[in-house]
Parts: sequence; C-alpha cells; structure tokens
Amino acid sequence: MLQRLFGFDSAQHQVQTEIYAGVTTFLTMAYILAVNPSIFSALEPMGMPTGAVFTATVLASVVGSMVMAVYAKKPFGLAPGMGINAFFVFTVCFGMGYSWQFALTAVFIEGVLFMFLSLFKVRELIANAIPAGMKSAIGGGIGLFIAFIGMQNCGIVVGNESTQVALADFDNPSIILALIGLVICGLLVVRNVKGGILWGILLTALIGIPMGVTHLDKFVSAPPSLAPIFLQFEWRHIFSLDMLIVVLTFLFVDLFDTIGTVIAISLKADLVDQNGRIAGVGRMLMADAVATTAGACLGTSTTTTYVESATGVAVGGRTGLTALVVSLCFALALFLGPLFLSIPAAATGPALVIVGVMMCTNTIRVQWEDYTEAIPAFIMMLLMPLSYSISDGIMLGIIMYVLMKAGIGMKGIRQIQPTVWVLFVIFVLRYVQKSL
Repeated sequence: MLQRLFGFDSAQHQVQTEIYAGVTTFLTMAYILAVNPSIFSALEPMGMPTGAVFTATVLASVVGSMVMAVYAKKPFGLAPGMGINAFFVFTVCFGMGYSWQFALTAVFIEGVLFMFLSLFKVRELIANAIPAGMKSAIGGGIGLFIAFIGMQNCGIVVGNESTQVALADFDNPSIILALIGLVICGLLVVRNVKGGILWGILLTALIGIPMGVTHLDKFVSAPPSLAPIFLQFEWRHIFSLDMLIVVLTFLFVDLFDTIGTVIAISLKADLVDQNGRIAGVGRMLMADAVATTAGACLGTSTTTTYVESATGVAVGGRTGLTALVVSLCFALALFLGPLFLSIPAAATGPALVIVGVMMCTNTIRVQWEDYTEAIPAFIMMLLMPLSYSISDGIMLGIIMYVLMKAGIGMKGIRQIQPTVWVLFVIFVLRYVQKSL
C-alpha cells in the first residue's frame, strides 16, 4: 500500500527515516504559520481577518503537501510562498489600489494557467532544458540562499545602513542560542546521528527554555473560521491590463522559484537520471499548480514547493511518505499552533545553515575550469541570496550563460539548446519591461 500511495519501497526506504524527514521539513517551514498571517494583517481593516489567513495558510499547506505525497510521491512540502505574499499585499493591494479579492482572483487564474502549462509539459520542458552545470549551480545558490535565510531568521545576520548586512552583536540570548544550535546541529550531522537535524532543532529549543528564548504558554487552540475569505473572488477586472501584469508576475516568480527548488532538491535526493532529467518532474510541478489553485480558493497567496524541503531530504526523506508527514503536521498545527510556533527561529535557523552546506555539494558538478560555464553559474549562485530571489538568480544566470556561450562564436552557440534561446529572449524582455 505504501508503494502504491507514496512510492515507498521497503527494500530502499525506512518508515522511521521518512517520519524524521517529514517532521524536520515541517519544523523548518513552520515559521510560515506566523509570518504569512502577519504580512496579511495589513489587510485586516479591509475585511481579511488575520485569523482566517492563518487557517487558510494551514489548509493550503495540508492540501499542497498531500497532493505532492500521493500524486507526485516526492518528499517535498508546500506552503504559501514568501516574497510573493508581500507582492500580493503591498504591491497589488496597496501599490496598485486593488482589493484583496482581485489579488486572490489573480492567484487563482495563475494556478489554472500553471495546471495547463504542467499538463502540456511546458514547465517540464523548461526544467529539463536548463544545462546540467546550471542545474548544479541552482543547488549551490539555493544552499547559500537558505543558509542566508537561516542566519537572518535567528538574528545572526542583521541589516546595516552602511553595508546592507552585518554580523549581530552577541549580547542577545537568542543569538547565543542560535550559535549553540549551530554547533549542536553540526556535531550531530558530523557524527551521523539518525535524524540529527531534527534532534538538533528540538534540543536547541529545549535549551532555549531556561534562557528565556523558548516560551511555552499554551498548547491547544481552536482554529479561526475560514468563512470571511473562502472563495472570495472578484471577476469584473479579469480582462484588464493590470490583471494581466499581476497574473504574469505571479506566474514568473512561482514558475522559476518552483523549478529551481525542484531541480536543486532532486539533485540532492538523487532523483536525476544520467542525462540530467528529473524523475517525475511533471507530477511535481502539477502538484504545485494544484496547490496554488486550492490556496487561492482557501484565501491565501501562491502556494509553492518550499526550499526548506531540503532539510527533510538531508535527513533521508525520499518518498511521498515524507510529504504526507509534513501534511499531517500542518493539520495538527490547526489545533496545536501555539506548541509548534513556540519553537524559536534560533532553533530552526541553524538547521537551515547546515542544510545550506549540504546543498552546496552539488557545485562540484559545475565545470569551473570552463569560464563560459563558471561565470554564469557563479552569477546565479551569488544573486539568489543577494537579490533574495531564486527566480531572479535563475533568469539572470541563464541570460549570462547565453551571452558567454554566444560570445565565443559558433562553438558556444551550438551548445545552446533552442529552449534556452527562447528563455533568454523572454527573460531579457521581462527585465526591459521592468525598467520602463
């Protein structure tokens, strides 16, 4: 039954490992339960209750991860995406002056378009067309990105007016706990402790109790009603130019964020064949599209495959059973939200840093001695954390790849696939449009 439902093979996989992986992935994703409602809280005066957004966030994560588990049978967790939720609130609603119902309609249309793109294998074609060296660079870039996120979440890296970022002062108990957590997670991984990253998170959280960083106030609470935001669409502007721009923005960001995440984690999980093609990529991308459509119906922004899934893969998750555990954990969070949210960022941040190290191992596949490969790969890796965007890193990396290959003449031009040429033109036009 496990084989049929989740792709679990008892000869290759262990139930205990998949459970460890699922819980680990959930704990590193759980911050979205607090962050997504907090971003949407700006819309509460406009009739979008924060409590309802919390419930929508949980249910979208449950549905998305469950579809990934059963349909795609891969170890990835899904939840409303960061970055795109801020675009939803602050650009579409406040910047452009549209209602949140308009923005939800745009997300719904994007999800439907994604389903068609996945059905006709357009997204799969794009994923498989990206050159092998660039795929490895995506893994390394995402490793740097999630390590940067981990450092920020736990407060080790902070903003600075002069240098943009800086190292925090070590006079805060939360920072001290994060450094302790980094050592604990690192040592558990070095010593090959089974489920080491998960145990590192839990041990760090426990140490945080006497330090006053981890707070356990209550364990259970009833979920707020979803009614105010459920199926709240606005169709009167669907043929406007603004709707087209918003839908395409959602589409671009989600498309390349998801492709980048799927490529990077699939490489780490050895889900890539000898030709560089990702096993089951079409089903993974379809699961992502279904999750986005369902999330819009529930009342939240684009639901996407989470880069934090790399933590579960690092623990050993390889099948849909891992995603099932993620889904069940989110379901429990409907009622045990206070317990899960009591685990501080100082405990989960170090885990992301360690996983970032693991993701960077993919970079050995980049042909660093060939500068037509190395320069685009490095630009891609560098820009993901610095631009805080997987999609921008991929797009600018591909642009640089084509320019470097074409710059050496016919020998390089012959190495560029037709699909990559099409992507190059689309990406250049996108940045030209953004600059106008």
